[in-house]
Order: sequence, then C-alpha cells, then structure tokens
Amino acid sequence: MASIEVSNPINCQPEISRPLANFPPSLWGDRFLSFSLDNQVFEMHAKEIEGLKEEVRSMLVTAQSKPVEKINLINTIERLGISYHFEKEIEDQLEQTFHSLEDLQDNDLCTTTISFRVFRQHGYNMSCDIFKKFKGGNGKFKENLTGDVTGMLNLYEASHLRIHGEDILDEALAFTTTHLESMVTHLSPFLAKQVMYALNQPLHKGIPRVEARNYISIYQEDVSKNELLLKLAKLDFNQLQSMHKQELCHVSRWWKDWDFMSKLSYTRDRIVECYFWAMTTYFEPRYSIGRIMLTKTIAMQTVMDDTYDAYGTLEELKPFTDAIQRWDISAIDQLPDYMKIFYRMLLDFYEEIEKEMIKQGRSYSVHHSKEAFKEVARSYYVEAKWFNEGYVPSFDEYMDIALITGACYLLAIQSFMDMGEIATTEAFDWLQAKPKILIASNTVGRLIDDIMSREVEQKRGHVATGIECYMKQHARVSKEEVVDEFYKKIKNAWKDINEECLLNPNSISMNLLMRVVNLTRVFDGIYKCNDGFTHPEVMLKDHIISLFIDPIPL
Repeated sequence: MASIEVSNPINCQPEISRPLANFPPSLWGDRFLSFSLDNQVFEMHAKEIEGLKEEVRSMLVTAQSKPVEKINLINTIERLGISYHFEKEIEDQLEQTFHSLEDLQDNDLCTTTISFRVFRQHGYNMSCDIFKKFKGGNGKFKENLTGDVTGMLNLYEASHLRIHGEDILDEALAFTTTHLESMVTHLSPFLAKQVMYALNQPLHKGIPRVEARNYISIYQEDVSKNELLLKLAKLDFNQLQSMHKQELCHVSRWWKDWDFMSKLSYTRDRIVECYFWAMTTYFEPRYSIGRIMLTKTIAMQTVMDDTYDAYGTLEELKPFTDAIQRWDISAIDQLPDYMKIFYRMLLDFYEEIEKEMIKQGRSYSVHHSKEAFKEVARSYYVEAKWFNEGYVPSFDEYMDIALITGACYLLAIQSFMDMGEIATTEAFDWLQAKPKILIASNTVGRLIDDIMSREVEQKRGHVATGIECYMKQHARVSKEEVVDEFYKKIKNAWKDINEECLLNPNSISMNLLMRVVNLTRVFDGIYKCNDGFTHPEVMLKDHIISLFIDPIPL
C-alpha cells in the first residue's frame, strides 16, 4: 500500500487514515462561470447559415452529379462537421448510390477508399474485396501505390473500419503505416501535416468536433476547396461554440453552487472536462438537455469514484454503498457528514432528471440510469475491498468488475435519455443486456486507462490494475508483453465495435449506436498519451481551448 496521509475533514472523525490522491487543481478556475452572447451577431450569422445550407442542400440533391461526385461531396461535408444539417439528404443519396456500386469498380485508389469509408461509416456493408484490384501477382499491395500519397492516406483511414476476418484491411493498415511514416519527411508541408496528424489520430477514432476543427484548417489550404462549404463550416463551428459555451457556463455554475471543492476537497475539480466528455458524445444543438444531464452524470460519477478510490475508508464505504442501493433520503442518517453532501446531491440530481423525462414522456429511462449507477457503486465497493485486503484478482475476475467501474455502461444509458423517440424501452433493454458493442467500448476504455495511469495510481496506492492481474494469471509474462497484449485486445475491441455498427442484427438506430462509438472515441482521445482526464494539461487542455475558447477567424 502506498503512503497514507492523515486527514481531518469538517465534521469527520479526527486522525482517520486515508489514501489521498492529491489531484491537481482545475486548469480553468472561474473562466467559464460567465458568458455573454452577442445576440445581434448570433442572429446575423444564423440567417447567413440558413442561406448557405439551402445552397449546399441543392448541391447534394442535384440529379446531374455522378455517384462518385456525390460521395466526395458527402465526405467533405462530414469532415467539415456540418453533415448534421443534411442527415436525410445524405442518407437518401447513399441509399441510391449504394445500389449502383458497379460505377465505383474502376475508380482510383483515392476514390475507392473514400467511398468505402463513407459507406461503412453509415452502416453499409461494403465488401473489402474492392481493394483486391490494388494487389499485385505476389498477393501484396502494389508498390506503385506509394506514388499516390492522398490515396495512401485514404487507404490508411479506411482500414480503421475493418472487422474481424478482413485480412486485406489488416495488410492495408500495415502497408500504409509503414510507407507513410517513411515518406512524411519528403512531402510538401500541406501533405506532411495531414499525414503526421492521421498517423497520430486516425479519423475513425477521432473526437468529431476536434476532427472538424482540424479539417477546416486543412481544407482552407486546399487549392480545390469549395468556398461555400468552407464558409458554412466556419460560421457553423463558431455558432455551435457559442451554444456550447452557454451550456458550459450553466454546468460550471451548478458545480460552483454546490461548492464541492470546499466541502469535498479530495475530489477532482473537472467540470469543464466533464462537459467536454458529454459534448463529444453528441454535439448537435438538439441534444442540449442531454449534454447538460450527461455532464452532471459524469461529474457525479467522478465524485463517487474519488470517494471510493481516494478518500473513503472501507467502514464508511459499506453504508455508503448500501444507501445508494436503497436510493432513499432516509438512508442518509447512516452516513458520515461528508458523504451526506454527495448523497443528497445525487438524489436531487435524479429528481431533476425524472422531471425532465416525465415532461418528454419517457420516464421509463430513469430507472435504467439509477440501476446502472447502483451497479457502479457495488463494483467500486468490490475494488475497495480488494485494495483494503491487498488482494490481486485474476485478470478475468478483474475485468468482470472493471468493465462496470469504467462507467461506459452508465454513460451510454444516460446518453440515450435525450435521444427522443428512437430511445425506446426496447433500446434501453438492449443496453441493459450489455451488448457486444458496449462490452467492446468498455474494454477500450478500461485497458487504455490501465496502460496510461498505472504508474501514477500504483505510487499513491490503488487497487491492482489489469496489468498486475494479467501478470498474476499468466505467469512469467513481463509488463511490456502485457501492454502489447492489451493493445491487441483494444484493436480487436474496435473491430467488434465496427462489426456491431455494420452487421447490427437488433435494428438499433445508428444514431444510438453512435453514442457508444463516440464514448469510445473519448476514451481513445483522453487516454492516448496519459490519464488526460485527471491531468488535462498534457493534451486535453488544447482541445478545450480550440472548442470552447478560440473561435475560427472568418
């Protein structure tokens, strides 16, 4: 067990030994507590956006365009982050084009790969056999493909939508990665920037708003750019940024009003990062209520996590877990004073959710969220017992619990709650059964978190991570070998996710599936270099500045 610090919180027993984490403070202070929208400018830009949208809509539905031209236009619109304005038009065009795939058979590498990626992103099971024509007689990809850098880059991006058994796409990823890495120093600055970015962050695993902002900066340097699309993308990004800043102001005030950082100073002050997480799950204006509810849920889950992991004693955590299972204000009497603050807030928050869901006519969804929250609490308690007893479980035993404490299940349920009529009782039942896509998402989040946060957590005292558990179950395996194995599991989990979106047998709306995909993208983005949620100064800080502080120059 790591070093233990002595704490004497207000109204708590003195001299209680607690494994304090000493989390770094918020990077943002009171920066987002106020926001003033210039309504005149906002309305002026809104009117301009409406006019531009009509022009783009006409471009999408024009009958004269060839299928390839339509797909390239759709790809550009999606990468610029404005496709949510044209969802029906895009689906109609893809439906028509998919049934004339013979028109795509003779296209070059770039066109073929873009078409493949766009169709798969929308759940169309386009065969990977389309890439066989790019192989030579020796069964390998033709070396002359390396002369088409843009095509190679698009083949690299397309390969990330592969599913199990698609060896040709595994080969495509290895082939393109090797050659792009070797050629990047010899490319023009325009191409080199795109290649280096993609090698670090594949588009399919990227956070949608982050990717849109990045692509806008790339697209404006493209000599063949469409000025109308670029103008719409810039205006729309700034309009959305203003909306998001208003919401961020709301949740920041909510957090401030509860005065957590003086009442529960042991927890992470990460309300801005919580909002970032929610916004990356769905950014569109129509999901404003969902973003706010999801932000508060992530904040509540973070406080609960820190209570179990970095403050509460086992003697305190037992009645705390029982109280959450009872979900009744009368259970508050059995709790220490500091836990009463959180417990009261938890019940108040869910009353707020219930009122909103009753208003929307979907009160059935609240039960599922409560049950998920209870399950997370029970699993946290198991981990606290393991730590207290010095017990290192087998990897299989660890994952049974860790897939719950990773909280993707809770957040997925919460993200469904503002999705309107498509979030049916059947959809919540499907989630409650923990489908393959949800297990895969949790696997990505859990394992990448274990890889990136292991050293810090073990220094301060923490339940054994998956790495220690795997080494216990598989004797004579080194830490380095375990990390390699975890990355293989993460790769396979992404294949599971792609497969579930492509071959979904349950008729679950693609819009719902994308909530789980986006939650997985957040895990990939936040934990790529470190535990970016706990230590946002490394990478997450730059994303927050670009999405919530700096507008795009018009």
